[in-house]
Amino acid sequence: MRFSAQYAAVLLLAMLVSAAGYSQGSETYKTGLKVNLNEDGSRYFRFIVWNQMWTRYIQNNPGTASAAGTEQKSTVDIGLRRARILAYAQLSPRYLILTHIGINNQTFTNGGAPFGGLSGNPGSLSGSGSVTGTADTLTGAVTGTASVSVNGASSKKPQVFFHDFWNEFLVAKGKQANLSVGFGLHYWNPVSRLTSASTLNFLAVDAPIFNWFNIELTDQFARQFGIYAKGKVSKLDYRLHLNKPFNVNQVSGTGAISRAVHAANDKLSYGGYLNWQFLDQESNLLPFFVGSYVGTKKVFNLGAGFYYHADALATRTDNGGPLSYHDQSQLALDAFLDMPFGNKEKNMAVTAYAVYYNMNFGPNYYRSVGIMNVAPAAPYAGFNTADRSIDGYGNARPLLGTGNIFYTQAGLLLPKTISKKVRIQPFAAYTMKDLDYLSKSASFFDIGSNFYIDGHHAKFTLQWSQRPVITQNAQGERLPTSSRGELIFQTHIYL
Repeated sequence: MRFSAQYAAVLLLAMLVSAAGYSQGSETYKTGLKVNLNEDGSRYFRFIVWNQMWTRYIQNNPGTASAAGTEQKSTVDIGLRRARILAYAQLSPRYLILTHIGINNQTFTNGGAPFGGLSGNPGSLSGSGSVTGTADTLTGAVTGTASVSVNGASSKKPQVFFHDFWNEFLVAKGKQANLSVGFGLHYWNPVSRLTSASTLNFLAVDAPIFNWFNIELTDQFARQFGIYAKGKVSKLDYRLHLNKPFNVNQVSGTGAISRAVHAANDKLSYGGYLNWQFLDQESNLLPFFVGSYVGTKKVFNLGAGFYYHADALATRTDNGGPLSYHDQSQLALDAFLDMPFGNKEKNMAVTAYAVYYNMNFGPNYYRSVGIMNVAPAAPYAGFNTADRSIDGYGNARPLLGTGNIFYTQAGLLLPKTISKKVRIQPFAAYTMKDLDYLSKSASFFDIGSNFYIDGHHAKFTLQWSQRPVITQNAQGERLPTSSRGELIFQTHIYL
């Protein structure tokens, strides 16, 4: 068919007026950028585009330096948390193809490549130059004096990469059960609802990150290559995978390794997540679990999941001795509630989620994170490093490790009578991390509110987060000794 202006106009119109479907809190969005290729809509393709911009005020960890090398107790910045494009199509009900590309974590100091700006990875210092200094292979954090030389402006340009690409085939479909099998770099993750969380519709401003327990080590931004099976049996929703994790080797030198590190490994990983959906049934066409339905569904689910990767980590008892290998395993139990209540015209709703993780990475495994951390890796001149946070500078915090993590969040959608145009949803979250490497458990608090202009399709989120600062004393105890906060204002639009 010859392309013409008339054909382009018809195509655009089809995107805008395609058949009605589910939309997350919006009365006008419907199915968005979708093109139906037959009358009943069983053959179609769809695009999803979204941006999340963060403006932040950060109370920095002790010792944080400015770009000029002086003490910087706080930082104000604006950056890009996510910019993504996702496309998928079904030309037959029997098969589906999906592609998802984008960038993450671009700040005024780096482009978010290749490690997405996660503190604890030397790659967060991006550019074409070199990074020098002593790297702690146990955490990946640069603990020595680091210098970065960049060629031109390359450090500001993010690297667009594939988040997902997979092919999926419908194997069996009945009235009470169905089964599909897929192949590729996929997000059909195990363990918990949050491990497959959609980034389009969080209740809080973001995920707590430890839900993606392999993030940017044995996965590619929470994805691994593999084969997955997904479907439903009555009210049981399930997903199982057989994956080939990315190979990571943090073992260096011949010295003793008291804390487990990732070791060279070519073994498969196994995982799954099952949840019983008591009330409204959630779609599993795509793997992304909704964080809040904004009063549009009645959902109550109980779930459980697991992940296992043999010999994924290693320790060494003696200098020059053999490595001891350790299996990686994760277990989780969770519950999700999203329930409208009261007068239908007011459309109030409560959203609540709780999850318990048991994580085993081997002896004393520990990892830190600083989302979009703009702080230099070295402290300001004259700082007493005895007061240094074990997680580093800027907004770095304990992420995860061998031990137990409990997380819960809850939000209340206020009635429509408060505002005719904007829906308001205050929320709060709490995390407790009881990790073997820490001498005492650490607690984290978040409080904020969503302001919905058009459901999740156009919203503002304001959140204050309080994190502990962990320091090590003369007795070798690693304890929370103070705390720091971070104020995030997010503008979020998705089409």
